[in-house]
Amino acid sequence: MGIEEQIAIIKRGAVDLINEKELRDKLTRSEKEGKPLRVKLGLDPTAPDLHLGHTVVLQKLKQFQDLGHIAIFLIGDFTGMIGDPTGRSETRPALTKEEIMVNAETYKKQVFKILDPERTEVRYNSEWFERINAADMIRLCAQYTMARIMEREDFRNRYQNNLPISIHEFLYPLVQGYDSVALEADVELGGHDQIFNLFVGRDIQKAYGQESQVLVTVPLLEGTDGVNKMSKSYGNYVGIDEPPDEMFGKLMSISDELMIKYYELLSDIPLDALQALKKGIAAGTVHPKQAKVDFAKEIITRFHDASAAEAAHENFEKMFRDKGIPEDVESWSISHLPESVSIPHLLKDSGLVSTTSEGIRMIDQGGVSYCPEMGGGFEKISAKEMPKLDLIGKVIKVGKRKFKRLT
Repeated sequence: MGIEEQIAIIKRGAVDLINEKELRDKLTRSEKEGKPLRVKLGLDPTAPDLHLGHTVVLQKLKQFQDLGHIAIFLIGDFTGMIGDPTGRSETRPALTKEEIMVNAETYKKQVFKILDPERTEVRYNSEWFERINAADMIRLCAQYTMARIMEREDFRNRYQNNLPISIHEFLYPLVQGYDSVALEADVELGGHDQIFNLFVGRDIQKAYGQESQVLVTVPLLEGTDGVNKMSKSYGNYVGIDEPPDEMFGKLMSISDELMIKYYELLSDIPLDALQALKKGIAAGTVHPKQAKVDFAKEIITRFHDASAAEAAHENFEKMFRDKGIPEDVESWSISHLPESVSIPHLLKDSGLVSTTSEGIRMIDQGGVSYCPEMGGGFEKISAKEMPKLDLIGKVIKVGKRKFKRLT
């Protein structure tokens, strides 16, 4: 494949490419010398399971792998014990070595649902950091200034608000940067929130006499609520080890707008097919529901198999029929996230009733109910207020014939 074609694939869905000229030079040299690039992705195993949010950057690593380059999957068993302070307003609780290694084994098993194990270099950064001595660590710290470290927004905010910052947190970006030295990385991948740490890696490589790595970042993936980044703590995640039926139901519950982003970041369909899909949805020649079905099948096939994807689709349609939910139930998105929401106001704002008074009356008469799209039946809403998050991804029914899916 030509250099420009490779760059087009690498740029798909990327937020940052630092920088394109350097990447072009590295790819040209790689082709001329017959030496593949070393492409690094590091993940700290701070939780036991991977979800689709993690796979956005793993898909980017797979693209490099498919282009013939070396995929280095770095498990941050050492950095995981420090804890990445990115975006944090407080110090992370420390994990033990035993907890880290249990999670690391799970990562190794799950990551090969995406990457080719025969063409992946799996490394642990304890390989070099458990051998490093105090003098080596002092030399590493001497390569960066406190002024540069304090340019990080999260550190700066915590300092200005008199929130504690532990000294070991300052070490994290330096240690991550040294990983690139140890691995002689040509390219490093990460989420856009990691951009500061990745830039530190470029500087640290230069300080140790290496050519600076190219940086490619990908956006953070919103979860099924369409608002917060995908995370187990928000309850808006799709785990790659979840049962097919559960994955299918969650993916069908996302909004039409979020579906396009999921296609861009997670689907393997070619760029021209993606553009055709966008145009078809905009023109009304492609139904969003069918696009979601196709996407859900693709994802489930990747992490399970094609027969599981077909079975999940059939089960989903059967449940809709059994519950009396229309096939083309309309989605309605809510972006404001108070701790609780007035259900009568929600019914009015979504168009299910004309006024809040009508909503109150329908609730009092037992005419408002909701159900999850996978499993269970309709449950009546009897209280005038309930936590809104309980309704995300659910189908709301008013009377016998009015339905909305809340996303």
